[in-house]
Amino acid sequence: MITELGHFALILAFMVAIVQTVVPLIGAAKRWPSWMLFSEPAAIAQCLLTGFAFTALVWAFATSDFSLRIVVENSHSLKPMLYKISGTWGNHEGSMLLWVLIVALFGATAALFGQGLPPTLKARVLAMQAAIGVAFYAFILVTSNPFDRLPVAPFDGRDLNPLLQDPGLAFHPPFLYLGYVGLSMAFSFAVAALIEGRVDAAWGRWVRPWTLAAWIFLTIGIALGSWWAYYELGWGGFWFWDPVENASFMPWLLAAALLHSAIVVEKREALKSWTILLAIIAFGFSLIGTFIVRSGLLTSVHAFANDPERGVFILFILVAFIGGALILFAARAQAMEAKGLFGMVSRESALVLNNILLAVSSFVVFFGTLWPMVAEMMFDRKLSVGAPFFNAAFTPFMVVLGIALPLGSMLPWKRGRLGRVAWQLRYAFVLAVSLAVLVWVLQTGRSALGPVGLLLGAWITFGAAVDLWSRTGRTGGFRRLMRLPGADWGKAIAHTGLGVTIFAIAGLTAWEVEDIRVARIGETFDVGGFSFTLDGVREVEGPNYFSTMADVQVQKDGRDIATLNPEKRTYPVAAMPTTEAAIDYRFLRDVYVVIGDQQDDGGWVMRTYIKPLANWIWGGCILMALGGLFSLSDRRFRVAAGARKAPAGGVPAE
Repeated sequence: MITELGHFALILAFMVAIVQTVVPLIGAAKRWPSWMLFSEPAAIAQCLLTGFAFTALVWAFATSDFSLRIVVENSHSLKPMLYKISGTWGNHEGSMLLWVLIVALFGATAALFGQGLPPTLKARVLAMQAAIGVAFYAFILVTSNPFDRLPVAPFDGRDLNPLLQDPGLAFHPPFLYLGYVGLSMAFSFAVAALIEGRVDAAWGRWVRPWTLAAWIFLTIGIALGSWWAYYELGWGGFWFWDPVENASFMPWLLAAALLHSAIVVEKREALKSWTILLAIIAFGFSLIGTFIVRSGLLTSVHAFANDPERGVFILFILVAFIGGALILFAARAQAMEAKGLFGMVSRESALVLNNILLAVSSFVVFFGTLWPMVAEMMFDRKLSVGAPFFNAAFTPFMVVLGIALPLGSMLPWKRGRLGRVAWQLRYAFVLAVSLAVLVWVLQTGRSALGPVGLLLGAWITFGAAVDLWSRTGRTGGFRRLMRLPGADWGKAIAHTGLGVTIFAIAGLTAWEVEDIRVARIGETFDVGGFSFTLDGVREVEGPNYFSTMADVQVQKDGRDIATLNPEKRTYPVAAMPTTEAAIDYRFLRDVYVVIGDQQDDGGWVMRTYIKPLANWIWGGCILMALGGLFSLSDRRFRVAAGARKAPAGGVPAE
């Protein structure tokens, strides 16, 4: 009964979304207040109805209701409760219901907390958000109904993909969807501004919190996915340049560019056209990611579905929304004339450089991701574009961005003097170079990658500290530092996180030690200054799997460090094996052990890695997300705070 009510609520939400799309747009065009105000209760009602539908599906998974096809295909009665619940979105149909729930949730949030928005703009924003919901409600109800019942319910289910039965993967998709859908709000603001024909400083302030929230969620989601790949897949890496990984990374880059571009709109009323275009393209790349995951166009371990019919539907949504927005953008280009003028050396120019580097690097990733498909379709050639291409093509843009970041952050608006800013940063530069030289001297190998990564990371980190301290003034001191706005602290923390991540990636790549061998029980071997002893291998039974577990003793300088238990699990229901790496996490390094198959001579294949600075990668991501949260807490960037500084109707862009 609950699932039928959930299905009915989903249909009602679809109908409410249709009305929410049409009525406020007419009201805004005719200046009818009651019609415009209808968007607010409609957005809240749509969110409540979709929330009920999603809760009904969660209940079906939690109670193992095997009369539903989706539960049969993605759950099992023996599965732990966490993975029963996460199975709700660990499949195509459930994940799309989560997607549309978040669309509705963002719309309801804008309705509740956007009191300061001009009535016409708010009505159009909520109408556009509802239009996105309409498209995905139709997609779900026509091609991907999560409440489809089976004529005869089986005794048990087929289980969830074992790779998804992991805490990291339980929370990874929701955070990614919050990021993707957060960019839909930036898209809705952009289209609403184009319809009104006005983009001003207030609009720049309104769009920033939504973009910042999306960027924070994407940062957390990407970090969770990277961490999961590191410890779960057993290959020892943290980023594979997989098409679906790239599909989340491209919107992250464009969202970062949009954040910085919106600053210029807010402060100087410049880059209006470019900022609107970025908002459209960023959401467009989110839809492209959805298309890649669900169309079967590209093969990936992360893909949800391989259904061309669904892919065509999503492609139609992509073309309709992004194509329509670009046509409207072209028609309204004259209305977005920039006001603020600035010199070649200025904060504005630095942010333009930032945008160019982020946008071009995103398109480089896009080209590398889709080129194998294009080559096969147009030239009948099967190509593989992997890590060597992406590392060579993408890294230079990040190096230039890292070099320019501290300088650009401290340049004044309108015009500045590069020499003066460089002099302020002289101690940061000297300290960064000194650390890099010290590491170069101390390292046993003579690879330049580690020292260069440290130089760049330290330059960004120390530059952020100098920038933050410079905002206290000559007599401000620590007391003034503690009273700086959240946005200033947020920028410094986020830039520090980027610096830490860059150094960690370079250090891990340069100084990692790897060993692959056949080890016999009782045998001791040395890797990277550590001694490893395979004490034994035993069979272990889990709640819904069988495991071959090794006992590996780790020592350094004759002292016990840890006992690691790498596993090879077999899930009998899904008939699928998984590799569970055993990791000894430490501040400066990880010891990473993987057990393989038993050989004819009785030995076991073992892969052992010493991974320096691995945890710093995710620590840097946490700092970036934390910096975003600090900025989001700044009252100046809340929607209502921005709205109070603008006239009710907005300022014309002419």
